[in-house]
Amino acid sequence: MSNDKGLSQRHTDRMIRKKAVVDAAIDRATEQRGLLLVLTGNGKGKSSSAFGMAARALGHGMKVAVFQFIKGKGDTGEQTFFQRQSEIHWEQCGEGFTWETQSRERDIAAARAGWDKARLALADDSVGLVILDEMTYLFKYGYLPLEEVLPVLAARPAHQHVVITGRAAPPALLEAADTVSEIADVKHAFRAGIAAQPGIDL
Repeated sequence: MSNDKGLSQRHTDRMIRKKAVVDAAIDRATEQRGLLLVLTGNGKGKSSSAFGMAARALGHGMKVAVFQFIKGKGDTGEQTFFQRQSEIHWEQCGEGFTWETQSRERDIAAARAGWDKARLALADDSVGLVILDEMTYLFKYGYLPLEEVLPVLAARPAHQHVVITGRAAPPALLEAADTVSEIADVKHAFRAGIAAQPGIDL
């Protein structure tokens, strides 16, 4: 029993110290401004994380704009759900994955058309969150120069948040970002022959 009391007291002491550290960090974080977030890496969940932030933003009464590059016209569960919400604008800016279109010219044209629409949202003071889904592929494949995109991101309304997803985010984009998360691929059901599942992958 005395040993249990000792463990409980040490736990309490640790939590008191931890709370003091966390509270001090919260007190230091006073700046309010829009953030640029990059979700990259080979693992599953980058877009899903971005759409989770879309749900949060809508919950706070913010307007959201989503631009899905590369991906084609097939409806996904998140697109079907979010398009029922009046405060979200959703644009499909691709004709399908690059191995489906097999046309660099068409992919570049779709990317450029999508970027032209996204630029309008990035200049719109009423939009609180812009999601540029799978945009990193545009830089990787040379469909759109990053040097054209970074100044637009920097000039957006001060309160506006932006989330960019996709593998192989270029170093200059990572440097410009406020928050970067790299999602690792540890194991994936598809490699075991399991088809994409509604509600999980679609």
